[in-house]
Amino acid sequence: MNVIATALPEVLIVEPRLFGDARGFFVELFQAARYAEAGIPGPFVQDNMSRSAHGVLRGLHLQIPNTQGKLVSALRGRILDVAVDVRRGSPHFGRHVAVELSEDNRRQLWVPRGFAHGFAVLSESADVMYKCDAFYSPADEIVIRWDDPALGIDWRVTAPTLSPRDAAAPLLADAARLPDYGRV
Repeated sequence: MNVIATALPEVLIVEPRLFGDARGFFVELFQAARYAEAGIPGPFVQDNMSRSAHGVLRGLHLQIPNTQGKLVSALRGRILDVAVDVRRGSPHFGRHVAVELSEDNRRQLWVPRGFAHGFAVLSESADVMYKCDAFYSPADEIVIRWDDPALGIDWRVTAPTLSPRDAAAPLLADAARLPDYGRV
């Protein structure tokens, strides 16, 4: 696999190796030792999958205090996947990485603990899978406003379809709880 550093040192793009021929292809989506060597330690305890239509935007979500790291893949379709550093005291606070993940490029994005995560569907629909290194805890989930001008994210969709919770989310500056840099 190929591991690509991003502008946020902890956020990684992973390109698993694809073996293809006239029959189709084979790709190893996760192998614990290899991913740990690349800086994605696990262990992973939960796999999630969502299917969304074009223009759906999910995010920006994170959990406090029970943080989660996520390894995100688009199994079908194309998404713009976004990780935002929201750790108070981080030298990269408020900065983001946006990466297109698709069934064609087979890329994965590692979103570490303490980062808000979201994605927008660029294709007609998309199936998104993510491995989590901690269990989902609804009581700990917080949401940051997807179109916060301070974040400057170009989601590449106009008039996205949002959940009521995402539509009403506070700006990053107004978030009541955020993780602390060095403590996540």
